[in-house]
Amino acid sequence: MEFITQISEQYGGGVFLLAVFVLLVGAIAKWRLFSKCDQPGLAAFIPGWDLIVICEIVGRPKSHAILFLIPIFNIYFLLRIVIELVQSFGKNSMVDYIFALVFNVFYILNMALAYNEVYYGPVYGHSVSEIQERKARYAPAA
Repeated sequence: MEFITQISEQYGGGVFLLAVFVLLVGAIAKWRLFSKCDQPGLAAFIPGWDLIVICEIVGRPKSHAILFLIPIFNIYFLLRIVIELVQSFGKNSMVDYIFALVFNVFYILNMALAYNEVYYGPVYGHSVSEIQERKARYAPAA
């Protein structure tokens, strides 16, 4: 509790409330995203388990969640996982990648809440042509 008081005194209560708000929105976005991918939504609120579930969503082995513990490499791995997560929802343009990396929490919230966003399955270890075929198979008939 002392830690929270120190942050509040040093930076003001508004910054602390903003940080709590962004963390809450991020957790709710992950919960909805996990539900959309037929994964347990409760995992969004449990650190460590959420990384394992994200690895399952993108098709990586569960053991890859340990790679987040390696300093410096974890930054690269986080960027890679975010891009693979976006690809799992059929987003393959550079603009989508940049938006997902810059506006991470809000982009994932958008993917989670949008009715037209469909989870196409894992992308790790699959070629681009396989992913495009899978996306075409799920596309609604015109």
